[in-house]
Amino acid sequence: MNCKYILFFVILLISCQQKRTVETSFYFWKTVYQTNGVEQSYLQHFKSNKLFVRILDVDRNLNGEIAPVAPIKFKDKIPTDLELVPVVFVVNDVLKEISPSEVKKLAVNIVKFIDGKVKQAGKSSYAELQIDCDWTATTRANYFSLLEEIKKFIDGKVISSTLRLHQLKNQEKSGIPPVDKVVLMCYNMGNLRKFGTQNSILDIKELEKYADDNLRYYPMEIDVALPLFSWTVVFRKGSYAGISKRLKNIDLANSSMFLMQANGLYLVNEDLPQFGLYKNDEIRLEESKFEDIKQSAVYLSKYFNSKSLNLLFYHLDEPTLKNFNTHELEEIAHILR
Repeated sequence: MNCKYILFFVILLISCQQKRTVETSFYFWKTVYQTNGVEQSYLQHFKSNKLFVRILDVDRNLNGEIAPVAPIKFKDKIPTDLELVPVVFVVNDVLKEISPSEVKKLAVNIVKFIDGKVKQAGKSSYAELQIDCDWTATTRANYFSLLEEIKKFIDGKVISSTLRLHQLKNQEKSGIPPVDKVVLMCYNMGNLRKFGTQNSILDIKELEKYADDNLRYYPMEIDVALPLFSWTVVFRKGSYAGISKRLKNIDLANSSMFLMQANGLYLVNEDLPQFGLYKNDEIRLEESKFEDIKQSAVYLSKYFNSKSLNLLFYHLDEPTLKNFNTHELEEIAHILR
C-alpha cells in the first residue's frame, strides 16, 4: 500500500479516537464558607458541578479523645446548582492505636457530623463522601476498616479516598482501599523538612519516581488533584521550624525585613513577631508554578487509561486563584483530555 495512504489512515484513526472527558472542580479547604465573587467566577467558568469541601479534621484532643478539629462554618449556603462533596481529613496517628469498637463509633460520629454540616450548607443530602488520610502499612487495617464501617451508614452513596504517591507506588504494603474510586494527590511530594532549595509541593522528577505503570494499572477508577497553592517554610539554625501561614510572597520583597541569599533562601533581618519569626531565621518560598503543573499534566496524561477523569485543583481561594488565569487552568485540563 502506498505510504501516503498508510499515513492518511493513521491520521484518520488518531482523529477518530474518542477524547477523554475531563470535569474540572476545586477543593475548598478553609474553616469558613462565604460567598466570594472571584471564587464563584472560577466555578462558573469551568462549569464545575461539584465542590469538594473539607468539613472537619479528625484528631485527638488534649484529653486524648478522638474529636472533630476545626470544623467548617457555613456563613452562606452552597449554590443550588453546585453539588457538595464533603471531605473528612483523618489524621493518621488517630488510627495507630484504636480498637474495633472505637472504629465503629468513629464511623457513626463522622457520618452524623457530616449530615449536620451538609444541612447547614443548605443541602438535603450528598451523593459522594471523600475521606482523606495519609495511611501507612501500620494503619492500613484500621483505615480500611473505618471505610467499610462508614459504607454501612451512607445508604449506598459513593465513597472515595485520597491516594498519595507513596501509597500508589507501594501497593503491596499500602493496599487498595475499599472504596468506589480514589483521587491521586499530586502535591506535597518532597521532603518539606529538609533544608535547602527544593520544592516539596511539586517536583516532576519526584512524580516520575512514583507514577508510570503504577498509575496505568491501578485497579480502580482514579481521578487527580493538582496544586495551585504556595507557602513559606521556616528554618531555624538549619532545622525545620514550621510553615509561616501569615507570610506572603509580597512580604519577602521587603528588603528591610528579608534578604535573599545566594542559595535562593531568604534571611530574616530582624525579629518579626507578626510572622512568628526571629532574626537569622531562613525562609524557603515554595510555589506551584504553572510550567511545573503543566509538565505534571503532560506526564500523567500518558498513564491515565479511563474515558473520563475528574480534575481537582487545590484549592478554591481568591489570593491563590489570582496567581493563575483561567486560560492556564484550561490548558491543564486540555492536556489531560
